[in-house]
Amino acid sequence: MESVYIGLGSNLAEPQSQLRAALQALQALPDSRLIGCSSLYASDPLGPADQPRYVNAVAALDTRLEPHALLDQLQRIELEQGRQRKAERWGPRTLDLDILMFGERVLHDERLTVPHYHMHARAFVLYPLAELAPGLQLPDGRVLTELLTACPFTGLERIAAAPLPTVTA
Repeated sequence: MESVYIGLGSNLAEPQSQLRAALQALQALPDSRLIGCSSLYASDPLGPADQPRYVNAVAALDTRLEPHALLDQLQRIELEQGRQRKAERWGPRTLDLDILMFGERVLHDERLTVPHYHMHARAFVLYPLAELAPGLQLPDGRVLTELLTACPFTGLERIAAAPLPTVTA
């Protein structure tokens, strides 16, 4: 089993309910076990400002799935929860599931970049991730605590306690 961290986000169709439903779907993934989830956070949207704030969290998962097989499962969950993929980047969505880290793997192809290409600069990823794995080290040697010091909490608001037990790495 490999430890995986997944970013969850939603700003349409009752976002907190969308994230809770996504966590239930993650619990049902084959060859996988959902370990925990961070608190829920509200954040300002990236991209167009004329959209609702996002609700974000990070989930910890142990899996035997290969990265692209997990990506396929995450995209299936997004579609089942009403996600419509549009050309507009960073637009509103019912659900966004991103693989942030996949064990110690480093991947970069047309479908998947792991670690997530911009996680180091996104407070709505780093602060929830720090709840689950405060001592986490990225494959390139950077430590999560160092990334947090360079990424202010500005625009982020903790809105609900973790819906699942947390895990520490």
